[in-house]
Amino acid sequence: MFEATVNVLRTAGCVFAEEEAGLLLSEADSLERLTEMIEKRKAGLPIEHIIGWTEFCGYRIEVNPGVFVPRRRTEFLALQAVKIASPGDVLVDMCCGTGAVAAVLAKKLEAIDIYAVDIDPRAVSNAMINLTAGHVLEGDLFESLPAELLGRVNVIAANAPYVPTERMAVLPAEARLHEPLIALDGGQEGLDIQRRVVKEALPWLAEGGHLLMETSMKQAKKTEEIFSLFGLAPKKILSKELDVTVVIGQKTGG
Repeated sequence: MFEATVNVLRTAGCVFAEEEAGLLLSEADSLERLTEMIEKRKAGLPIEHIIGWTEFCGYRIEVNPGVFVPRRRTEFLALQAVKIASPGDVLVDMCCGTGAVAAVLAKKLEAIDIYAVDIDPRAVSNAMINLTAGHVLEGDLFESLPAELLGRVNVIAANAPYVPTERMAVLPAEARLHEPLIALDGGQEGLDIQRRVVKEALPWLAEGGHLLMETSMKQAKKTEEIFSLFGLAPKKILSKELDVTVVIGQKTGG
């Protein structure tokens, strides 16, 4: 059954046919269910939407249909936030999607007060499943955060959409057709939402607080310029293995 499933998936163009076949077989409780799942994959649905979960930083993260699937490269953002945060901190996972970053922070850190925020109600519902010890809020960036957090947030981790609009048409079909465009499209240069996050984060950050932003290696220089423009001295950290950059800025000087 495994080899037959691999062959079907490989013929359908699945690059990781062996891995996906193993996942489908482990989740299917009948031949009928397996056939249904294979047909969905052949039709281009992300494997994570079909089986309902993905692994992220070693944890199982539930993924609902129609919600942005957390990428492995975003593990780098989550782990950088873990390094910076301290017990008792107030943390925000901005543009949280499934809440994967917030869930990792909640599991790895003790006694933190954590908030996950997204504008997409489907993502908010999904994040509520994954973040059981924290607050999940629906809203446009910082608008839904409680006012009492102004000037008190120690760490903001943001995976804001950063795909340039002109690149949306060439994204893989499973992302373009089955994930929310609002979680992908970052505007003309891919920097529109990043710029808003940096600007709007400043009053929420505590003195000495940090903003961490995932971006691409190609866009990193411009992301750094945005940080500098709004008074956050940027530090760039690269992961060549994951092909991702995280820009970190600290609020200092009042």
